[in-house]
Amino acid sequence: MTLPMTVPAADLPARVRIHEVGARDGLQNEKSTVPTEIKAEFVRRLADAGLTTIEATSFVHPKWVPQLADAEQLFPLVADLKGVHLPVLVPNNRGLDRALALGARRVAVFASATESFAKANLNRTLDESLAVFEPVVKHAKDENLHVRGYVSMCFGDPWEGAVPIHQVVRVCRALRDMGCDELSLGDTIGVATPGHVLELLSMLNEEGVPTNVIGVHFHDTYGQALANTYAALEHGVTTIDASAGGLGGCPYAKSATGNLATEDLVWMLRGLGIDTGVDLDRLVATSAWMAEQLGRPSPSRTVRALSHKEQ
Repeated sequence: MTLPMTVPAADLPARVRIHEVGARDGLQNEKSTVPTEIKAEFVRRLADAGLTTIEATSFVHPKWVPQLADAEQLFPLVADLKGVHLPVLVPNNRGLDRALALGARRVAVFASATESFAKANLNRTLDESLAVFEPVVKHAKDENLHVRGYVSMCFGDPWEGAVPIHQVVRVCRALRDMGCDELSLGDTIGVATPGHVLELLSMLNEEGVPTNVIGVHFHDTYGQALANTYAALEHGVTTIDASAGGLGGCPYAKSATGNLATEDLVWMLRGLGIDTGVDLDRLVATSAWMAEQLGRPSPSRTVRALSHKEQ
C-alpha cells in the first residue's frame, strides 16, 4: 500500500478516537434489506481493523427505519467483541428498554438544533423532543450507561437555512444538563465551513461545554468534511464520527449525501502523525467487501484509490 508521508502539524492532538457509524448511520438508508449476518460480519471486520467504537444499530420502531428492524437479532451476534464499545441509538424509553434487555452499555439519543428537522424527524417541536429525551437520559444514567447526544442540523437546515449558533448551543446545553456524557455536532446537510466550525466550538466552550465531551459528525456534500475536521482538530476535538466507505446520509434530509469516509479520515490523520489505532489495509478491505455486498462502488476516495492500486 502507498502511504502518505507523515509530517506532524503543531498543536494537534496526538490521538483521535474514531466513532464509527457505518453499521448504523451508513446502512440505515439502504433500500434493499441487508441481511443480519452481513451486518454482523461488517461490525466484526471493522473491529478487526482496529476500530474500538462501532455504532451497531438503532432500537427505533421498525416502521421508521425498516433497515434496522433486526436490532434484537443483530446485537447478540456482535456483543461478544472484546475491547470494543457498541453504542446503539434509542429514540425513547421503549427503545432503551429493548437495548438494556440485550446488555447494551452505551446509548445515544438523536436531537435537532432546528424546529423544522425536529418536526420532520420526530414529529414534535424542538422543545417537545427535548422533553421526550429527558426521562430517557435519566433512565440510562440510572442504569450507569454512557449516553451520547446527537445534535443534527448544527450548521444548516434545508428548510431554515443557516442555523444561528446560539440556537445550537441552547440544545447542546440542554442535553448536557440532562446528563449526556458526550455530544456529537452534526453537519447533516454538509454545509459547514472551517470558520463556522471554530466559532461554534468556541461558543460552546464559553457556555460551559468543554471540548473533551464534543465529537464532530461531518457530511461531505460540498467536499468540506476533511477541512472541517482539521478545524475541529485545531480546536482540540479528539472524537471524530466517520463511516466506513463513506456510506450513509440522512433519511429525513434529502440533500444530505454521505458521511465522512473513515478511510479518508485515517489517511489524513496518518499523514499528520495522529494515532487512531486503525489498520488502513484492513479497513479498506472491509469497505471494499461491503461495497460488493451492496452492489456498487465505495464512495470513499481512499478506498477507490487503494483498491485500484492493488488490482
